[in-house]
Amino acid sequence: MLLRCGCKFVVLKHIIMTLYNNTFEKFNQNFIGSATLSILVQSCFGGAAAMSVLANGTSLIQMIQLTAIVFICMIANTSILAQMKHKFIFNSVIISIISSIFFIILNHL
Repeated sequence: MLLRCGCKFVVLKHIIMTLYNNTFEKFNQNFIGSATLSILVQSCFGGAAAMSVLANGTSLIQMIQLTAIVFICMIANTSILAQMKHKFIFNSVIISIISSIFFIILNHL
């Protein structure tokens, strides 16, 4: 039973890594356009996450969440503007979008 579950995990990991590598190759090939769209998309998600946090009030917990969202989105935008390595930019944009979606879901439960 455990072997079957482990095998499914390995297959899922392979599928995710293949998707990641293919997406990064496309991002890297058309870097200027991809970076522009990345700034737009992740800033929109960050704004939506900030709005959903502030819709729940302005207590200390919400301010900590808001600080985390702003910090993560700023890292992604700064990495693009500072022309860091493409892999770092790609990873920071992915982390920014995932964390924004996490905070949106967290504040709408």
